[in-house]
Order: sequence, then structure tokens, then C-alpha cells
Amino acid sequence: MSATPRHRRWVSAGLMLGLMLSVLLGGLLLSPLGARAQDKAATPAEVRQLWPTPHLQGQARLRFIGLHIYDIRLWLQEPLRGSAWGQQPLALEIAYARNLDGVKIAERSLTEMKRGGAVDEATAARWLAEMKRIFPDVKAGDRITGVYQPGLAAAFLHNGRPLGEVRDTRFAQAFFGIWLAPHSSEPQMREQLLGAP
Repeated sequence: MSATPRHRRWVSAGLMLGLMLSVLLGGLLLSPLGARAQDKAATPAEVRQLWPTPHLQGQARLRFIGLHIYDIRLWLQEPLRGSAWGQQPLALEIAYARNLDGVKIAERSLTEMKRGGAVDEATAARWLAEMKRIFPDVKAGDRITGVYQPGLAAAFLHNGRPLGEVRDTRFAQAFFGIWLAPHSSEPQMREQLLGAP
């Protein structure tokens, strides 16, 4: 039995709505997450510059309503023991599978950062301004790597080139906590990144 023109319009409208939502929401930590490990790939040059022999702790894939948004990998100098990620330097590498707006990425990041606890209005405005200044629009195939420096800063690179840094310890903890803290909105992704069974 073939689909009626009306039915085809509804299916087409549903697919278009799904695509629009994935782009408008910025592609960061949308639920539900259909995370799964990706194949190991070469260590990016910016990570090799941090440590002579970096360790790939874990990796995951973000999907939203079936669409591949990005792959993410957690790099460390040495394997993480337990879940005390905030005490050692690390790099989170995000490889984007679709075009996303930098402002939307910043706005979604701030929403997720607030999950870790109350953030006063002035601090939230400052953090958002910093992220809007740093985060570029990305296209499929681009990578943004965030480098966490405990007690110091969060630095960001786009396809291996420096974008800038935020020298604010609380910002750095909150930003990387999006993926690694117990309050992450994506616990399955957190487990895959930290290497939990």
C-alpha cells in the first residue's frame, strides 16, 4: 500500500523538524543520547604536544534523534584511576559531524554548566561572553579540543590552532564537568569517557 500525499508530507515535516532541532539546540548533550564507542583514530597533533605518549581514556558518540552530532575523546597523560578527573590535566577532543553555530554551542554549554550548581547572573554573563568570543561556527569535519589545566584555566583549539583560554578555575571545572562530572546530563557518555565498565 503506497503512502498518501498527506502522509508523505507529515513524514517529511517530521524529518525536517528533527534536523532543525538538532541544529538550533547546539548539539551539546541533548537527550536521549545514543552513545557508542568509535574506532580508535590517530592522536591529534595538539594532544601530542601536551604529552609525549598521551593516553586515550575513553570515547563516545553523541546522537540526537538518530543524527550523528559529534564524536568525543578524553586524552590524559596517564590512565585515570577512579573518577577524580578534576585533579589532573586532560584534553577533550570533539570532532563534529555537522555544521553548528558557535553562539548556540556557547549558550548550550552554559545551560549544561549550570547543572553543577548555582551560578550568579554576573558570572553566567561573563562565562557566556568568554565562550561566544572563543567558540567558532563549526562545520562537519572540524574539531574543537578543550585543554583542562587544574587550578589555572581552560584553553581551546580549533583544528589544532589556538582559539583562546579562560583563566578561571571555576569556569574550567564547570565546563569540563559537562561531560565528566557526576551531574552530567549524559551519564552513559560520562562512563564511556572515563572508561567505566
